[in-house]
Amino acid sequence: MSSRELTSLRQRWTTYQDLPTLTEHWYWRPGWHAGRHFYTWHLTFQDQPALHHLVTDLQQQLTLRPGLDLVPLDGLHLTTQGIGFTDEIPDSDIEAIVAETRQRCAALPPLKLSLGPVDPDAEGIGLLVQPWDPVERIRTTIRATIAAVWHTVPEPADGFRPHVTIAYSGAPAPTAPIRAQLADLRHLLPVTAMISDMSLIALRRESHTYR
Repeated sequence: MSSRELTSLRQRWTTYQDLPTLTEHWYWRPGWHAGRHFYTWHLTFQDQPALHHLVTDLQQQLTLRPGLDLVPLDGLHLTTQGIGFTDEIPDSDIEAIVAETRQRCAALPPLKLSLGPVDPDAEGIGLLVQPWDPVERIRTTIRATIAAVWHTVPEPADGFRPHVTIAYSGAPAPTAPIRAQLADLRHLLPVTAMISDMSLIALRRESHTYR
């Protein structure tokens, strides 16, 4: 594990020790409302049995904890780069961005990612992703494809932290019992996932989950 990933994991776990209650993840961000869709590039994990086994094991042990909304296996994702709300972007722009992305990403090698251990914060429980460098390289490439079509690229370039969420905070529940259980779960070994493509998602929120 590189120093960046390890430092992040330690700092976030230390911060979590002093967190009294969860912060509900499902408040409406600017522009979002029921039924609205948002274009975003995701790495997804449909055919990853080792990851699904790990997530299932973790979720089974967290399922009775109040305040946690478990992410379904078919909803596991690594958010890479948002584009914008579907009702604000012409189809021609999306087609141009997709075409540019296909061309620029064709030569990138598949990703070999390690996922785990658990890495919680106020709004959810994730899995540490490592290494970060190749994921950041993909994000930089995607941002360049958007810049080839638009003058302005949405979302800040800085502050990106690759992660895969397995449970969102659905209510301001106390963290003490969750923290105690996560301390026991942090010993579970990471798993490896091979990713050879990414998906442009039209994302919506539905019943405390993303679809």
